[in-house]
Amino acid sequence: MFRHLLGGGDIATFLVGFLLTLPIVMLSLSLHETAHGYVAWRLGDPTAKSLGRLTLNPIKHLDPLGFLSMALTGFGWANPVPVNSRYFRKPRRDIALVAAAGPVSNLLLAALFLLVLRFLGYGYLATLTPKNELQFNLIYFTVLFLYYGVYMNITLAVFNLLPVPPLDGSRILYRLLPPRLYYKVMQHERVIVLVVLILLILGPLSALIQMLTRLIMRGLFALVGMKGFLI
Repeated sequence: MFRHLLGGGDIATFLVGFLLTLPIVMLSLSLHETAHGYVAWRLGDPTAKSLGRLTLNPIKHLDPLGFLSMALTGFGWANPVPVNSRYFRKPRRDIALVAAAGPVSNLLLAALFLLVLRFLGYGYLATLTPKNELQFNLIYFTVLFLYYGVYMNITLAVFNLLPVPPLDGSRILYRLLPPRLYYKVMQHERVIVLVVLILLILGPLSALIQMLTRLIMRGLFALVGMKGFLI
């Protein structure tokens, strides 16, 4: 039933689906940046807290272009939380921890959406027989909303874990690489960013992100007893 629902639809369904993604985008990006700021604050850096960035209020975090990209493609970015590494006792370790906090927060949010989908969408709602179009649409869009919540948060985490600047993965790489080698890589940050954007636009990098996302989702869905649900 749900495979048919999620796989079909007309332009009206697409537009409603697009609207469904908006609260997910706002929550996911806001949580991502708040997690960065919170971990930085716990490690001694008060910058994000003093700027009022330890909040889920999307107005404080969203970048218009990154927001639109996230809503349309599933991966995007927010206005980065400022971090001052001079406050850290162990800068290399703490920078990596702050960077990892964003993707980890999205993976946890994806897990929450998945559990609700498993026990509400795949469980209770799957047993219902819609009596009219309104009930059918309510079931359809509830399942779609929860599915998007899983998909978009895993995609956001995978995207940000790419080990290229200015993404979080490059900050984690800072902890793993010898400082001299890391700074040599970062000297070419602008070129790397340009190449990443080109690969995203042309498709190879987008395809890689989607492939990794689907692999992770397939494993998670099988883990909670939803093997075969992935569309």
